[in-house]
Amino acid sequence: MTNEEKKLYLLDAYALIYRSYYAFINNPRITTTGINTSATFGFFNFLLELLELEKPTHLAVVFDPEGPTFRHEMYPPYKAQRPPMPEDLKKSVPYIKRIIEGLGIKSIVVSGFEADDVIGTLAKRGEKEGFQVYMITPDKDYAQLVSERVFMYKPGRAGNKSEVWGIPEVLDHFGIERVEQVIDILGLMGDTADNVPGCDGVGPKSAATLIYKYGSIEGVYQHIDELKGKQKERLLCCRDTVFLSKELVTINTEVPTEVKAEDLVLGEIQDAVLKPIFDELELFSLAKRVFTIEHEENLVETIHSEEVDYREITTVAERDELLQQLKKAPEYVLNVIFGDGTIYNSYPDYLCFSTAVNTACYLRLPSAKDKAEEVIRLFKPILEDKDKTLISNDVKDDIIWLRRAGVEILNKIFDVKIAHYVLQPDSSHELERIALEMLNYRLIKGDNTENPQLSLFPDEDSKKDKDFAERTDILFRLKGKLEEALQEVGLYKLYEEIEMPLVSVLADMEYEGVAIDKAALDELSEDLKIRIAETEKIIFEMAGKEFNISSPKQLGEILFDQMNIDPGNKKTKTGQYSTSEQVLSKLEDAHPIVGHILNYRGLKKLLTTYAEALPTYIDPATGKIHTHFNQAEAATGRLSSLNPNLQNIPIRTAEGRNIRKAFITGDPDYGFFSADYSQVELRLMAHLSGTPELINAFLRGEDVHAATASKIYHVPLEEVTPEMRRRAKTANFGIIYGISAWGLAERLKISRKEGKELIDGYFALYPGVKRYMEESVEKARKKGYVETIMGRRRYLRDINSRNAVVRGVAERNAVNAPIQGSAADIIKKAMICIHQKLKERGLRSKMILQVHDELNFKCHHEEVEELKNLVVDCMEHVVSLSVPLTVGTGYGKSWYEAH
Repeated sequence: MTNEEKKLYLLDAYALIYRSYYAFINNPRITTTGINTSATFGFFNFLLELLELEKPTHLAVVFDPEGPTFRHEMYPPYKAQRPPMPEDLKKSVPYIKRIIEGLGIKSIVVSGFEADDVIGTLAKRGEKEGFQVYMITPDKDYAQLVSERVFMYKPGRAGNKSEVWGIPEVLDHFGIERVEQVIDILGLMGDTADNVPGCDGVGPKSAATLIYKYGSIEGVYQHIDELKGKQKERLLCCRDTVFLSKELVTINTEVPTEVKAEDLVLGEIQDAVLKPIFDELELFSLAKRVFTIEHEENLVETIHSEEVDYREITTVAERDELLQQLKKAPEYVLNVIFGDGTIYNSYPDYLCFSTAVNTACYLRLPSAKDKAEEVIRLFKPILEDKDKTLISNDVKDDIIWLRRAGVEILNKIFDVKIAHYVLQPDSSHELERIALEMLNYRLIKGDNTENPQLSLFPDEDSKKDKDFAERTDILFRLKGKLEEALQEVGLYKLYEEIEMPLVSVLADMEYEGVAIDKAALDELSEDLKIRIAETEKIIFEMAGKEFNISSPKQLGEILFDQMNIDPGNKKTKTGQYSTSEQVLSKLEDAHPIVGHILNYRGLKKLLTTYAEALPTYIDPATGKIHTHFNQAEAATGRLSSLNPNLQNIPIRTAEGRNIRKAFITGDPDYGFFSADYSQVELRLMAHLSGTPELINAFLRGEDVHAATASKIYHVPLEEVTPEMRRRAKTANFGIIYGISAWGLAERLKISRKEGKELIDGYFALYPGVKRYMEESVEKARKKGYVETIMGRRRYLRDINSRNAVVRGVAERNAVNAPIQGSAADIIKKAMICIHQKLKERGLRSKMILQVHDELNFKCHHEEVEELKNLVVDCMEHVVSLSVPLTVGTGYGKSWYEAH
């Protein structure tokens, strides 16, 4: 092996483990036995990618030791403020170490020395031994070690590619002349995360300027008299802590360890170590990447000890026999698989049925549509038999494509996916997960298909067909298990009375679709392009040069380096300035360019996400958009939509509202009717908290935001200013989402003190709200979950975590989930009520869209008043609360005019 081929990769274990854990903090990966695998999955997903792309021959994973290191002896407060490791993360570490061992990779830990020091030592040894060394870490401190043969390998974030830093990248990032000056910059800046003091008031930019000018910290103090004002004063005051900080941030490259770079050659994969761990942690996608095909097959466990009867129907006689079996069966499974096309312009490739455990028959439909419809209609008497139960895994699509063939599903329906969603709203609802959880059945996704396939028949030519049949059998097995589980925890009523009736409602809405005025969108696109170009020109003139406004790096350099808009702004861990909307919104008053940049972004998003994108979703078979309403995604119970996502169509700006002009009925006899709940979450807060002051305000029909402002600011109602009302409104809704004084201050652009005073005033005015929040958290601590007014559960596994960040997320959910979830329950129940009454009365008007607390209808001109009365009555009286539910309505030619 030549020196150019000798490559050593050194991983900073905990930096990558923590990064992986927090990447999944809002949607953790949990096994069916309750083990959090976020850190394990994320860490090894990255590690396997590294092995696949870089193909290293030498590699080690370096861990920090337990207990203090030499830096703690030097400075006891070092890292003292860090919160304890989250419990779930702590439990992951032994698994991670065992998997590392099983992959033939060496783990290294040296007592008294941090991973930085061990990696620094091994990197320098590797360099001497002729290796090119790559330090895998997001930690900027490692930049001090970079040389001609030692590089920083910074893992990418949010889908971005990883970066490799050599000497030029380090010098460019820190604005220095020599790599060793990184230590001086870090010493001057300090590090709040590690409790390294540095010099108060010296940030990255001023540190870089000082070190570039004077060469080192020592040089700065040698020329201290050349400095002036507060900077000189601070540096003199912090002299001792600055030199201490320089010692603390200097990585020790002489750690006492016998390990050499040559010792870190990759070993053999140990199947016996890995298989039980992958099995226990349900890391099947990782297993698939690690093992060869034969190993993968051995990972699959099956509950089929007896012979199964899975067969393809190929003759008319076999088909007639299947029809007779289905006619006799009280319940059966229908499972379908699509090839090309969609449910609006094609039929499935296969129909698959099961009427008993261990049996399934699969039938290939003819490719010609008319022939396919002939076969489908043979099953019409079975599908329309009200005494039968149809078992499905996402029946909504089946309702839609069967309707095209002239068949209505009138069976009772048991939907496996929806049942599991009610039971475990935070989990994945893929069949693999459900089968594993309910039946201890291991399924592996097959290749080259969007539909997950099993692998019971890996050697057969018809594997895909038979695997598909086995999935059908699994659905039959799952029904009883899920019914039993729903009954056991008291959730069957929610499933039966809200979620399942809603499936048919959503199917009708998706089937109907919504018409789009493409000409209106084209006109809007042209207008937006003109305004974008005008705004771009203004920005370039203010900046004094042209640049890529959409590039965070270039934008940050213009705003913070060239224009110095925010002198105190610091670069993030990625080495760039943050130019997020949150950051820029706070700087709108600092320079006019910021407002134009925010306007540019808004216009650009409207153009690309809506004006140009919406026409691409028009189905050629219907000429309409048929958004997919996802009933089993949001843990709160809220509906979401995709292809396209209509939940996020903007409404706060005039430009955003213009998008709604393109949503029309497409029929001259119909208009657009919209009905929207007023402040439903705030009303639920009043009801759930039992706060008399809030309840009475709603009962009197007051403007609750103005009433809140009046009482907080101690002024008569008629003297409440728009700004006072805006602040009270932000507080009213912010409290529901657990907003902090800092968060409220950020949102309102006021001081933190004012934010705290506003929240304190709010709780003094509405003590019942404060009490409700505290009691919700306490109940969650005891039960492990919270509930909506209709019994929907949100499990909060981290509510008792010792880690403040993790616990804080759970506590906010404990307050908010019952409110958001109850709002979801209410509008779902209203939709079911409206849908039923529309059918009972034989109205031509149809419900076509649901967006948050708003329902939209294609309304016949002759039915406007009747529809309005029907909708308002259902929405306002669907539940009985201690405060009234009120609904606003509108009617027009488009969504824009109706809302």
